[in-house]
Amino acid sequence: MTGDTHTIPPIPQPRSAPSAAPPAPPTPVPPLASVPPRHPTAAAPSATPIGIVTAPTARDGQQTPLARTTAARELGLKRGEFELAVLLGHIRTVPDPAGGRRRVSRDEIDRVRAARGFPEDLRAQIGTVGTADGAALMEITRERFARLARAGVLTPIKFYVNRYRAVVWLYLAEELRQFAAAEVNAPLLDGRTPDTMRARLATGVDLRARTWRRRHVGLLLRQLENPWERAAVIASFLDPRRRSGAVRDPYERAYLTRLKPEPLTRAAPESPTAHIVERITTADDPEEINWLRASLTLSLMEARRHRPAPRPDLPPIGSAPPAREHARAEPPPHPQPTPHAQLPSRAYPHPALPPASPASGPVSAAQGAGPEAADPRLSQPAGPGRSQEPRGLLKWLRRRRV
Repeated sequence: MTGDTHTIPPIPQPRSAPSAAPPAPPTPVPPLASVPPRHPTAAAPSATPIGIVTAPTARDGQQTPLARTTAARELGLKRGEFELAVLLGHIRTVPDPAGGRRRVSRDEIDRVRAARGFPEDLRAQIGTVGTADGAALMEITRERFARLARAGVLTPIKFYVNRYRAVVWLYLAEELRQFAAAEVNAPLLDGRTPDTMRARLATGVDLRARTWRRRHVGLLLRQLENPWERAAVIASFLDPRRRSGAVRDPYERAYLTRLKPEPLTRAAPESPTAHIVERITTADDPEEINWLRASLTLSLMEARRHRPAPRPDLPPIGSAPPAREHARAEPPPHPQPTPHAQLPSRAYPHPALPPASPASGPVSAAQGAGPEAADPRLSQPAGPGRSQEPRGLLKWLRRRRV
């Protein structure tokens, strides 16, 4: 170390006063078995086997659903196998209480484990093969398998983009076995290809992406119950221009974008792989686009009846709805009539009352005298020469006595 150095002197220790008496002998330490525990009411640690993940418990006593990665690890499945099992409905998921990705309950994990033949049967149901393995499984050539797939006869279940930026389609092995075993499909596996299919293939048609989109939309909708999430799934397969034309409200478009399914690739948004995946997941056929727009319109109608999309002037979703205002406001209570004795002192004197007719009995001040007689405040003599007689009820009583 270079530079100026500074040595810190040691802190002087205070001298202890000499003790008058010799030190007391040390207290004997009791044996370990006789020492009482510090927390006698604490529970002993549970003997949980190592490797078993226990689900956290909520405050109400119910177990919190497990994350998807934790559920896949407990079931002994890879990430891709677990996601495919969830997509096909072999593993049921529940909504996340915090609003994140859907989770798996502990009861569902126990149900899948208790199934007969687990995990071999589950892996057999979600096993996938490519073009070469699929052709060997169906005992046909690779060229015929590719023609059947491009014509839309065989529907892929998933795809991925390899390092050469080529799209690799995968098919369920169990479905290919069932297709090859059906007698009605025997003409497609052996012999001459039908003329209609040959004519369509001659035009360069490739329906693999379209059949995958139709199947993927149906599998996603089967898992969801929220109308807004279902509408978001349908809207995610339309390009931004057609999505804006189908959903005019900007707040609804933003809400659908927030609820859309997770991307199928982890590549960067502007990478070539992301562009390839976006092209596959976007509808391009006119019939398919019309079907998606019609389905989106119906889903939005149902979602709007369920609840409106969040807006700045509305409370956030999940909060208590505001109390509805009465459509018809209650009329204000009628004002209580003020007694004449409490009238203000600036009220002017009553006009002279006409004499009562003996035939008609006593006549009130409101009969035959017009509105001025009914309300004494309406008759106000003008001019400075105002009478200085007593005002109000006292003057009226004096006049009646006379």
